[in-house]
Amino acid sequence: MLTYLIVIVVLALLFDFINGFHDTANAIATSISTRALSPRVAIAMAATLNFVGAMVSSKVAKTVGGSIANPAQIANGVEIVIAALLAAIIWNLLTWYLAIPSSSSHTLLGALAGAVIAGAGVHSVNWSGFTQIIIILILSPIIAFALGYVIMLLIKYIVIWSGNTSRSKLNRIFRTLQIISAGLLSYSHGGNDAQKAMGIIVFGLVAADVQTTLDVPLWVKISAALAMGLGTSIGGWKIIKTVSGKIVKIEPINGFASDLTSSLVIQFSTHIGKPLSTTHVISSAIIGTGSVMRFHEVQWGTVSRMLITWVITIPISIALAYSIYFLIFRLIF
Repeated sequence: MLTYLIVIVVLALLFDFINGFHDTANAIATSISTRALSPRVAIAMAATLNFVGAMVSSKVAKTVGGSIANPAQIANGVEIVIAALLAAIIWNLLTWYLAIPSSSSHTLLGALAGAVIAGAGVHSVNWSGFTQIIIILILSPIIAFALGYVIMLLIKYIVIWSGNTSRSKLNRIFRTLQIISAGLLSYSHGGNDAQKAMGIIVFGLVAADVQTTLDVPLWVKISAALAMGLGTSIGGWKIIKTVSGKIVKIEPINGFASDLTSSLVIQFSTHIGKPLSTTHVISSAIIGTGSVMRFHEVQWGTVSRMLITWVITIPISIALAYSIYFLIFRLIF
């Protein structure tokens, strides 16, 4: 059992590390695109604030650790976590290699459900809790798109009302604001995304009878925060290029609006303890703000490719985790 627990911690931190460089683009793509920050400074800032954000709360971790299945009552809980993490890592690496801004959240939660089905049966999945999480995952990008559209409209009208139409002056103002908004977004990203790895580790600890509650131990918080911070410091350049330039042209004004929108949505979800896809939220905010600026220039081909990936990620993760569990713990062991 100790060996399995070590494997869980290692895999969870590896997932968190991959999540860090897979989702680096989420917080810094717009500020790099507009040259508000240099890539090195942006990544260093994101890594630091991701770590800080990950240390602040544990509400999302408790949701991940207990909403899909009850780790204290489930059969084969430790093996289930191993299969889920392997599936999530494989899908994350594949989408990173293909430069597709897929969702690590969709991947992990879908994989956990698939592994539970394989290891303990369909009846062991808390379908009510799983459905609530899916609803948040679906609604959050829609809200981000709509809120981004509204915020961008308000900023646009404020700029027109003020009479400040000098493009160079506006760019200087909003590049400065982007530094603040990118920092807030990095902090928000760490506060929601890193907690998913914490939650999966806690799931394993409870399943192994190491602890009886879903409270996150300090060593788990620190480990997950460090793993995400280190992953962020590596940088996900392929996805940064997709988010920063292949959806819509980003200028300082809509870059700031996108970061602000994303931060508001992520912070609210973290406050109520619900995991969401920061990738989906930020990409949707960029599309929403970009639609106000130049709707006809939105690269709808890239958007449709992202949407397809978003739709297929959960079912693929369920099937992949189910297959991995069956292969490792039914055929091999």
